[in-house]
Amino acid sequence: MISRLERLFRHEAAGGVVLMAAAVAALIVANSALAPLYEGALSAKLAITLNGEGLAKPLILWINDGLMAVFFLLIGLELKGEMLEGKLKNPRDVALPGIAAVGGMAVPALVFAAFNWSSPETLPGWAIPAATDIAFALGLLALVGSRAPAALKLFLLTLAILDDLGAIVIIALFYTASLKPLYLALALAPLAGMALLNARGSHRTAPILLLGVVLWVLVLKSGVHATLAGVITAFFIPLKDRWGKSPLHSLEHALSPWVGFFIVPVFAFANAGVELSGLSAEAITSPLTLGIVAGLVLGKQIGVFGATWLMVRSGLARLPDGVGWGHIYGLSALAGIGFTMSLFIGGLSFESAALMNEVRLGVLSASVISALVGFAVLRRLARRPEAVAAPA
Repeated sequence: MISRLERLFRHEAAGGVVLMAAAVAALIVANSALAPLYEGALSAKLAITLNGEGLAKPLILWINDGLMAVFFLLIGLELKGEMLEGKLKNPRDVALPGIAAVGGMAVPALVFAAFNWSSPETLPGWAIPAATDIAFALGLLALVGSRAPAALKLFLLTLAILDDLGAIVIIALFYTASLKPLYLALALAPLAGMALLNARGSHRTAPILLLGVVLWVLVLKSGVHATLAGVITAFFIPLKDRWGKSPLHSLEHALSPWVGFFIVPVFAFANAGVELSGLSAEAITSPLTLGIVAGLVLGKQIGVFGATWLMVRSGLARLPDGVGWGHIYGLSALAGIGFTMSLFIGGLSFESAALMNEVRLGVLSASVISALVGFAVLRRLARRPEAVAAPA
């Protein structure tokens, strides 16, 4: 029984399935008699103080600012590993999915802006449809089966990693509150400590992580979004220690199940609760909702597929072996599954409960449509591999 559970949780689709279950649970609870308890728990204030000084935040913000910092720590570990010895090490291998990622972020943002240009209240959410949920997208690709080209998974994984990097840059540049220079100056102390431990090839990651917690508090106090402290901390975890072992890979391996099966599902449960009873025709057809849906469904397909087509047709790149244009279209549709990062950026964009309900509606609707389209296309191609045209 235990071995079966281990195999189940090691399956590539497991993280996406758990994430989907958490989202469905949030929808059920938010529209049941448990709704007041759900809202009350998320708005309950939790405080950590010393002599009257410290942090006091609602539970929802501890999840979004605290737990998600661990999520970004894992993303940072993956980015560092890929840049030093993996898929992002060779610029030639990165070029095509890299341009596809840029197109997949720029076009959805433009589509959203087109819907919301005359609405200053909702225009700040332009980055919501720019993100891709790597767990959902890779999980659905895994469900297609082994007949999907292996190179397609590598293409999607590289695209999603670069998409995450782009989202981190967007959060740092455009979703930072008013800065408090004193706290940023104080943050240099833990940074120096982490840099020293990294330079020495420290085998133990605990001291670096403790300094990362200090950095998180100072960054949070400074006005910069605290989750960026997770990414910064990750880049100070040594890839190799003095004995040739990899603290980075060990920490990444230890964190992955916690992030995939606890942190991200908890975030989804806390943020995906759309109150359907309060929805009106105006909310469903609002520029915010339509901009998110159009951006994720159409913008991602146009951006990812269009950028890839231009690169290949111009002779600057070629499609991976065994991958045809049908695969690229299916992958472009899967890239429209925004979910975790889209909801996260939505929370940074708006404080209004009504607007956040529209954000949830738009993100969930678009993610479901994108998932169904992408899975249907790739599943059909997997059944008819002979129908895939050779790359041009």
